[in-house]
Amino acid sequence: MPELTASTREAARRLGVSDTAIHKAERAGRIAREPDGQWDIDKTRRRLTETADPARSPLASGAGAEGTPFARLKVAQLALKVEAQRLSLDETKRRLVDVTEANAALDEIGSTMRDALLNWPARVSGLIAAEISVDPHLLQTILQSHINDLLTEAADRFDPAGLGGDRAPQP
Repeated sequence: MPELTASTREAARRLGVSDTAIHKAERAGRIAREPDGQWDIDKTRRRLTETADPARSPLASGAGAEGTPFARLKVAQLALKVEAQRLSLDETKRRLVDVTEANAALDEIGSTMRDALLNWPARVSGLIAAEISVDPHLLQTILQSHINDLLTEAADRFDPAGLGGDRAPQP
């Protein structure tokens, strides 16, 4: 059977806190009276312990403060603050790269490499054809076909159909 009392002062005395602490916790929504207006001492103690600031409340320190939801929230808040400071430091030291700038640089590098590969057969087919005594136009056509296949395969690997949005899916 739950231990009930109608008096806020009596509840505070049984919990080992001031009646002002009970009033503040009730106003903050951390604890609530029973529907009949009485205080359930065990339920109130549990809620106060769960929501107590370990640095300020005698209830939190006696109940394994590390395990209270409030204490876990404070640890998570501290971890987020540390992570934000680390990111700020990395940004200050130029260890971070803007995604838009990085994508633009990668696009530029990729375009340059693609153009160099597409122009390569026209530049070297005459020299290779002379060395092996074959038709330069035929050799250039074969080289261009293989380069196009290579570029298409690389494009599919780095940007599968449907992800990039700028190419139609291959049948």
